[in-house]
Amino acid sequence: MKRFWLLFSQTVTVLLAAYFVVATLKPEWLGTRSARSGTIALLEAPASNPAAVPAGSFRLAAQKASAAVVSINTSKAAKNRPRSNDPWFNFFFGEQGNEPQVGLGSGVIVSASGYILTNNHVVESADEIEVILNDSRHAQAKVIGTDPDSDLALLKIELDRLPVIVLGNSDSLQVGDQVLAIGNPFGVGQTVTGGIVSALGRNQLGINTFENFIQTDAAINPGNSGGALVDSSGNLLGINTAIYSRSGGSMGIGFAIPVTTAKLVMEGLLKDGQVTRGWIGVEPSDLSPELAETFGVKTDAGVIITGVMQNGPAAKAGIRPGDVIVRVADKPISNVSELLSGVAALKPGTVSRFGLLRREQKLEVEVTPGVRPKPRRPAQ
Repeated sequence: MKRFWLLFSQTVTVLLAAYFVVATLKPEWLGTRSARSGTIALLEAPASNPAAVPAGSFRLAAQKASAAVVSINTSKAAKNRPRSNDPWFNFFFGEQGNEPQVGLGSGVIVSASGYILTNNHVVESADEIEVILNDSRHAQAKVIGTDPDSDLALLKIELDRLPVIVLGNSDSLQVGDQVLAIGNPFGVGQTVTGGIVSALGRNQLGINTFENFIQTDAAINPGNSGGALVDSSGNLLGINTAIYSRSGGSMGIGFAIPVTTAKLVMEGLLKDGQVTRGWIGVEPSDLSPELAETFGVKTDAGVIITGVMQNGPAAKAGIRPGDVIVRVADKPISNVSELLSGVAALKPGTVSRFGLLRREQKLEVEVTPGVRPKPRRPAQ
């Protein structure tokens, strides 16, 4: 028994001596530092992987979409004003500005062939359009077609190796979904802002003829027009178009055209250089108690017709002032915006069924829509 205790004590003595030597000469072997060095032994976390994405970050979505978002610079030649070179005229009335007008906006590359979606108001009347990619490449763009009714335009550039954004599904959006807005606000350079979908189907804002906006609180400012609204995966949901602002800057209310609308417009511009929409020739109004009483209508749903164009498609189908349209091609109608969109979606020359209320009588009529006239340009 004494032999075992002697062996045990000798073994412990040797181990303690070895530990003391190692701790003094090679403390890193034990994961500590020498106390004589005056430092404190700390447990340090391993270096983080630079490629790792922090929880909740939208880094990958921003990187995926940003490459396909471009800046657009436009210029418009100055107008030749009469008597602008007359020194007496300039003395009394001041020099009239003959400087070329410049503008800025954003756009989204939607095809490897060089097609770019943007807003019509970004490129309207521009003499030169310069596109600047996120990788700093520059190119002159030509206009393939514009659609003032939806405020969309399609451009084309001739460059290779173009990044292309992935088109998402704006029809699946819900209020509260997270979104990113990417563009070139105030010309400071590409900027990514984040927020949520605040509302869907916004209309009657007086911005476009056809309105079905996605509303978001992601910061959108002048210069963001034509840029991308994307989801948390970096897929395109809409084209940023307008803001509500009293100061000129973002107040948390921005509007984007859904990508489903933009896709239909783009297909029309690619095919025909214009968008062909249905038209029936009526003057509609949202149904109010006053109008219902005036025309003797006993309903609170639908759109009342206050005027019908002579010899137009609606007149030929028997629609009269005072009729209430409640359905277009099996789609219920509750306001003017829905009526405009429903009729615009009809194929010109193809018969469609309309549901009406005439006083207390329910009717169905067959209407052959025509082609919606182009909007008149304001006098210059």
